[in-house]
Amino acid sequence: MKRPRKGARRPPAARHPRKRPPIEAILAERGIVRSTLAGIPKRDRADVEQIVLVAAWRAIRSGRYRPNPKDEPRDALRKWLHGIAWRQAAKYFDSAYVRRFILDPQPLSRLRRVSGPSLDAQVEARDLLRAIERLEPRHQEILLAVDTPETLAAYAAQRGMNPFTAASRLRIARAMLALRIQRWRR
Repeated sequence: MKRPRKGARRPPAARHPRKRPPIEAILAERGIVRSTLAGIPKRDRADVEQIVLVAAWRAIRSGRYRPNPKDEPRDALRKWLHGIAWRQAAKYFDSAYVRRFILDPQPLSRLRRVSGPSLDAQVEARDLLRAIERLEPRHQEILLAVDTPETLAAYAAQRGMNPFTAASRLRIARAMLALRIQRWRR
């Protein structure tokens, strides 16, 4: 017999003939499925049970149910359904939904919160703008230039100055702003 090469995609051919038990036989064995899924929370257990039964029926219709003829038909079906249920339970516990699910006793409480900046932050921002307004125009210009998308070196190049001079002026302007804020808050 020829061995499949290592890493081959196709499994070896099945050794037993296909069987097609009726859907009633599968539904009659729901007890084994339920007992296998006992660790799943009640809120999701019926959904996972349905997934198991649909997966089993699809596998039977596609010819993937090939029990050993030596086994009792009911025992073979029960083992096979247990395997499907076990794999679906593993998929359930590995899902991101379950791993990151956090129960919140009041899920709507987060929606009632006011979004946006707080009133204190708005007042502080206005105070900061007033402090900048009271600075000398050269300090205002360099402080507001920091907020633009261009770099400080580009700002210095546009004005024909050394980048280190621009950095020094920015440091001085920040110190003046801090001093103004400190005096104003007293």
